[in-house]
Amino acid sequence: MNDRAAEINIPAEWREEFDAAARRPLRVRWRYAFIRTYKPVLDDAGFRSFDTTEDYRRWCEANLPEWLGYARV
Repeated sequence: MNDRAAEINIPAEWREEFDAAARRPLRVRWRYAFIRTYKPVLDDAGFRSFDTTEDYRRWCEANLPEWLGYARV
């Protein structure tokens, strides 16, 4: 572990995992970089289009589960 990692208190096991990941070839790191997660309703159609942002927001509120994070704040 280098001095900087110790200075900001990074747990040794995290640093070891990072170092191991950094040694992997880029192709392998890229393959595991993105996790595909099914999003109900959003993933059920190839595309959607709306005339206005307001139409889009109304559609989100009416059709998407709140936990997806598309609700108005």
